[in-house]
Amino acid sequence: MKRFLIFIVFCFLFNNLGFSQGYFTIQNKHKSDKINFRLINNLIIIPLEINGVTLSFLLDTGVSKPIIFNFLNVSDTLKIKNTESIFLRGLGEGEVVEALKSTDNLIKIGDAVKLNQDLYAIFDANLNLTPKLGFPVHGIIGNDIFKDFIVEINYSKKYLRLTEPQAYRYKKCNKCETFNLEFYNDKPYINVEVTIDNKDIPVKLLIDSGGSDVLWLFENDSSGIKCGNKYFEDFLGHGLSGSIYGKRSKIGKLSLKSFVLEDANVAYPDSLSIQFARKHKDRNGSLAGNVLKRFNMVFNYQKGTVTLKKNRYFKEKFSYNKSGIELSHDGVRLVREFKNRTATGYDIEKSDDGTNGTKIIINPEYKLTLKPAYAIVELRANSPAQKAGLHIGDLVLSVNGRPSYQFTLQELMHEFFEDAGKRIRLKVDRNGKELNFSFNLENPF
Repeated sequence: MKRFLIFIVFCFLFNNLGFSQGYFTIQNKHKSDKINFRLINNLIIIPLEINGVTLSFLLDTGVSKPIIFNFLNVSDTLKIKNTESIFLRGLGEGEVVEALKSTDNLIKIGDAVKLNQDLYAIFDANLNLTPKLGFPVHGIIGNDIFKDFIVEINYSKKYLRLTEPQAYRYKKCNKCETFNLEFYNDKPYINVEVTIDNKDIPVKLLIDSGGSDVLWLFENDSSGIKCGNKYFEDFLGHGLSGSIYGKRSKIGKLSLKSFVLEDANVAYPDSLSIQFARKHKDRNGSLAGNVLKRFNMVFNYQKGTVTLKKNRYFKEKFSYNKSGIELSHDGVRLVREFKNRTATGYDIEKSDDGTNGTKIIINPEYKLTLKPAYAIVELRANSPAQKAGLHIGDLVLSVNGRPSYQFTLQELMHEFFEDAGKRIRLKVDRNGKELNFSFNLENPF
């Protein structure tokens, strides 16, 4: 099944912040625990408890400290204390972002508990993941989990297993590949190989489970990492310091030792957006969720290794959005739903006069229900949707005759990743006026 990508990028740079004195421990006799997660747009969403309040967090190998999105004043509910203001910088062309640093927080993930956890609350509403995923996400956590445990990620069955290192027992796996990890600012890097224009190029990539894309490469003529003539300009995602744009293309192969992914999607972010990411001079890009989900993985930060085993997603084809539309959850709207209504809008009852006939009764009874609303938030230049006349801000009311509220955000976006040539009919609300548009999906190349 094709999966759409919602391009969200959080590569935070925390310099000279240090670690808290606490560490995670598992509060059971097995010193191991299994945590089920949701896989949304190639992203892992886990349940996490902070100071007694249960929240949903993105598991992101690309962050060194936990982040809370505080635009809804979550910190008031969490009773966050001992705070100080700091400024953070990440991907994007914008300015630094103010955050509130808090110490001495209690975190629980299943049976794993940590005291004295540092947290960073960010107040910028633009970093809200919930509308982009259509599912509540309150924050991001990464290194604090991985550094204390052996972490198994089973993408195919959607669970994590956290095990204290002294209790972990490796199982022999003839179909696995193990890689050495390198660390920079507490983030893991892996050495793999890409094939561009029939040339095999070794690359060092950040393992970024917090990105839903496939592969990002930083252009560098001397190493042969460059986008060819076959590409299109696109919005790539939101970073801590603003929006990120760049070029999308394809590479011949992505090789992780014996595991080879052919005709893989690649993005080349523009140089201004990634100037801080390139402080690690040996870094060539990022390996994100649409590759990682194709493997079940075992991370061992203590030994500096990650082990990969192919899963049921491995052969899933890489695809691009062929409409040019990016949608986001945009609150709710009132929908009129008729009670006991047939597809024709009328009640149909059997006649009781012995004639075996039927009678039609118009039943105007209805109820008003709150349903999710979806808005166009990005529109690729010269895309089929833009040429058809759609605008950023249009609320999508129906797709091919089916009300949009009957879809999840993921299901709705999936329609735009279908085969080229498929006809898409959209009804939208533009400033209170209903408009109809249609276009065919097109290969962006």
